[in-house]
Amino acid sequence: MNTRHEVIAFCLTLPDSYEDYPFHDANWTVMRYRKNNKGFAFVYKRDGRIWINVKCSPDWAEVWRRTFPAVMPAYHMNKQHWNSIILDGSMDDQDVQTMIAESYRLISQNKHHS
Repeated sequence: MNTRHEVIAFCLTLPDSYEDYPFHDANWTVMRYRKNNKGFAFVYKRDGRIWINVKCSPDWAEVWRRTFPAVMPAYHMNKQHWNSIILDGSMDDQDVQTMIAESYRLISQNKHHS
């Protein structure tokens, strides 16, 4: 997985997800959960690579960062609850998909976390 199209296509396999461009900037795609309109994957190009911001539990956010050099505290978001994934080819698709799916799970719950 290394293109915006591949990320969006995977996100759209998750139930009730949809693609949005709320920032009037075609560089930023927000994948949202239809039942509460919360974003679970913010997809954008930065420094020549595709990046994805995903929600994480605070404990897992740090685990992912220590495990993969391509995962870091989220660009322009709460760094305790969000990570950025840089699609530089260093992570298996399965790991990227796992992080996206976990973000989706967290925002699709009825709990209110920032």
